[in-house]
Amino acid sequence: MIPNPILKVLSSMHKYRVRCLLMGGQACVLYGAAEFSRDTDLAILASEANTEKLLQALEALQAQVVAVPAFDLQYLDQGHAIHFRCQHPEAKGMRVDIMSRMRGVAAFGTLWKRRTTIELPGGTPCHLLSLPDLVQAKKTQRDKDWPMIRRLVEANYFQNSSSPNSEQIAFWLRELRTADLLIELAATQPKVCRAALKHRPLLHLAMAKDVSALEKALITEEQKEREKDRAYWQPLKKELEKLRRGL
Repeated sequence: MIPNPILKVLSSMHKYRVRCLLMGGQACVLYGAAEFSRDTDLAILASEANTEKLLQALEALQAQVVAVPAFDLQYLDQGHAIHFRCQHPEAKGMRVDIMSRMRGVAAFGTLWKRRTTIELPGGTPCHLLSLPDLVQAKKTQRDKDWPMIRRLVEANYFQNSSSPNSEQIAFWLRELRTADLLIELAATQPKVCRAALKHRPLLHLAMAKDVSALEKALITEEQKEREKDRAYWQPLKKELEKLRRGL
């Protein structure tokens, strides 16, 4: 269940027709992989018209920027997150984090086309990142994100493995992080697995049913993604530090 303060944030975004997509922990909840989060994370279309609508929604939520950088399109375009804190009685204390560009994730227009739409209590529609896009966005240097990726993909696998479509099979081969399940999938989908080898070479270990080597390869794969994320954020963190110092 989504707490009322988050429902207030999402309904406000809908009311002011903000082009945005729910991501982060609350999106994980809606995909069946629960994650405790007090924040509402949104990917937005960084256009002047859309940010004007966003500012109207944030004003209605009595939200103010609580950290650097300030709310500015240039910072969103660079990949920064803008952090707001709501003071509206129905969402008091709720933090809203806004981004428009993320490492390894498609541009907003593509994300919007692939979005998932659900209906929240009260009938408010909610647009969220597609599951594959959410998984990609979760590939960060943070320790908490990798167990969540595993839960997200496993939940989808167990829900659909009895009669999967081709897109689901490709997604699981690309993103499953559980050695036993990858071996199981490789055994039932050998042709598709062989075709996926060029994009994920560790699948040859799944086909060989080498659990030990596959588990090590999955750890190495994760470490490489973490390092890519550290490298991506390094210049952004330096810029934030300059902004904090007022340079």
